[in-house]
Order: sequence, then C-alpha cells, then structure tokens
Amino acid sequence: MDLKGKKIILGSGSPRRRELLTGMNVEFTVDTGNSFEETYDPSTPHENVPALMSEGKSLGFHRPLEEDEILITSDTMVLCHGDPDHSPILGKPHSREDAVRMLRLLSGREHEVITAVTLRSRDRMETLSDSTIVVFKELTDSEIDYYVDNCKPYDKAGAYGIQEWIGLTGITAIRGSYFNVVGFPTHLVYEMLVSFL
Repeated sequence: MDLKGKKIILGSGSPRRRELLTGMNVEFTVDTGNSFEETYDPSTPHENVPALMSEGKSLGFHRPLEEDEILITSDTMVLCHGDPDHSPILGKPHSREDAVRMLRLLSGREHEVITAVTLRSRDRMETLSDSTIVVFKELTDSEIDYYVDNCKPYDKAGAYGIQEWIGLTGITAIRGSYFNVVGFPTHLVYEMLVSFL
C-alpha cells in the first residue's frame, strides 16, 4: 500500500493486529507507550464503549505526533446478555474461573463483537466501529476446561480467540466480518487509511 510518505504507528501490543496489518501490506512500527486508563462511566451505552476506549488510547499516546505520522489504536468488546449478576460487557478474563464463566455464558447462544478503530494524525482524528454476530454451539464443561487450560485466553475479550481451538470447533455461525472478531476490522482500517492518505 502506498503510504505517500506517511509513517504508520500501531499503538497496540496485540500480535493479531500486527499480523493483520502486515497482511494488508502496510509498513508500520509498533509503539505502545500510553498513559490512558481503561475506565468508563457505567451509564455509557454498551455499543459506544469500544469507541471511547479506542479514542482514549489514541489521546493517551505518550508523545505528540509528528507531521508525517498516523497513529492507529483499537479496542474490541464482546457483548453477551444472559448473566444477571454481571455486566453484558465481557472484557479480558481476570482468572481461570472468570474465563470459564464467560465461555459458559457464550455457550449455545449468540453474542456481538464490536471493534472500534481510531486513526489520528496531528490535525485529524476519526473513529469507526464494526459489529459482528457470533454463534457458539453448546459447549461441554470438558471442552471449556480443555480450551482454557491449553490456550490460556486471558488476553482476549470474552475469553476466546475465533482463530483458536474453541473457535474452530465451537462456532457455528458468524454474521459480519471475521477479522472484526479477531480484533481488527481490516476492511474498515483500509478505508480509513485511504481517507487519511
């Protein structure tokens, strides 16, 4: 991709986002220096949270951007209703028990994955979000235990990676972008980059 002299910075430590941006033939560097604390007002509409987090990460970048730089930040959220004792927002699990709880909640039902992407240059910022519906089959306790113990999905929203064992064996339907569920809606990133360049 012709970047027209611009330098792209990916403000994310996610190996999946790095892999997908590389696959788009975009030259970039990774810089995760950030002062943003990922907190939000509980009254924020759920579907707006990823955009709020993505913009917060962008504005919390540790230094001013140079004239020729474009910073990309992103945030992915899994939204699943059905547990009256917890928020429908499933973030990264804090423990093994939390991961098991999330996967039991996702078992046998559909959920929504929302990823927001923010592009920012010195004089412009844009955030767009994408949404995908994912459906899991009924997962057995032994399947959940196997996945959590072998894949340790503690760095993933909703405690699963669609590209990992649980996704390969347990997901029966998907409506929307697959890459959005991986954590980086590549079609959206491409459109935004073209617009910025």
